[in-house]
Amino acid sequence: MTASPPGAHAEGADGRDLVAVLRRWEDCGAVWRVLARGRSEVTVALCQCDGGQEVERFTSADPSLLAFLAGRSSSEE
Repeated sequence: MTASPPGAHAEGADGRDLVAVLRRWEDCGAVWRVLARGRSEVTVALCQCDGGQEVERFTSADPSLLAFLAGRSSSEE
């Protein structure tokens, strides 16, 4: 995945805007959690509304996503 210019949307390998995905997930009352965070990438789990079972997981190095997640470990914060 190539780096995005400032202000660009965080795009996953499948072309989804990952910041928008996380915002919609939160808006629907579901939970996301950061599972792993490195200097240049992050792995996020999308979980059911009760915070239980993991539904999906993705890893991205997109700077927009890293900025959105800076200082956060879950949507419950």
